[in-house]
Amino acid sequence: MTEQEKEVLLHQIELALDDIRPHLEVDGGDVAVVDLTDEMTVRVKWLGACENCSMSAMTMKAGVEQVVKNRLPQILAVEAVHDLHG
Repeated sequence: MTEQEKEVLLHQIELALDDIRPHLEVDGGDVAVVDLTDEMTVRVKWLGACENCSMSAMTMKAGVEQVVKNRLPQILAVEAVHDLHG
């Protein structure tokens, strides 16, 4: 994928995440896109209360991943990145 194609997809991913952000923000959390891989995997980082929430795995599968994949069928997976330094 070209850089321009990646930028367009990243913008579309942000728009999709905007649909679920209000639900995360109610509990003091958010999510940020870290990367979109060539394998069409979106890598995200939990922010705020979502970082240490015991429900974050369920929120990822039933919320974040579902919203992104429904809006952008070319995205194959969404995964949380817990350690950006290692």
